[in-house]
Amino acid sequence: METGSPHDTGTADAQGTPTPATADVPAPDAGTEPDAGVEPVWRALPPGLLTMRRLLLVVWLGLLTLATALVPGLLAGPAWGAFAVLPLALLLWGWVMLERNWRSWRYAERADDLLISRGVLWHEETVVPYGRMQLVEVTSGPVERHFGLASVQLHTAAAATDATIPGLDPGEAERLRDRLTELGEARSAGL
Repeated sequence: METGSPHDTGTADAQGTPTPATADVPAPDAGTEPDAGVEPVWRALPPGLLTMRRLLLVVWLGLLTLATALVPGLLAGPAWGAFAVLPLALLLWGWVMLERNWRSWRYAERADDLLISRGVLWHEETVVPYGRMQLVEVTSGPVERHFGLASVQLHTAAAATDATIPGLDPGEAERLRDRLTELGEARSAGL
C-alpha cells in the first residue's frame, strides 16, 4: 500500500507505518548535532532524479521500440512489427517501478552515524558510522549535471559499508559532504 509521495503526504516504513514527509524539513546546521534519543529525521531524494531516470528510460526503450517495430516490419512483413509491443510494455512497467524505487530512497543524519534506506522488494538499510568514514566525494556526470543533480559517495574502512546517495541537489550534496567530513574527522581524532 502506497501512501503518496514522500514530498507531500509522507511515506510508509517497512511495517506499513506512516512516516512524516521530509521534503520541507530544514537541514541541520553545521554546528549542531541531531539528538541521539530522538527518532531520525528522514530526508527523501529530490524529484529531479525520478525525472532524469524516466527520461533515460523513455529514450532507450523508445529507440528499442522503434527498432523492434521497423526492422521486423520492413524485413518480414507488417505483422512482425507487433513485436514492438514487448519493449513498450517494458517501458510502462519500468515507468512505475522507477517511481517505487525513487520513493524507497531516504537518508537520515544521526548523532554518531548516517542512515541510508532503500529498496522496494529487498529493503536495505545501511548505517555508516562517522568515525569510520575515510573519504566523502561528490560526483556528477553529464546527464546529472544537466538535471542539476549530484551524488554523494561514502568510502569507509570496510568496503562492505561503502554507500552512495544519488540524485541530490548539488548544494545539499556539498553541505552533506562537508558535514560528514567534519564529523568524520572529529570522531576519528578520538581513536
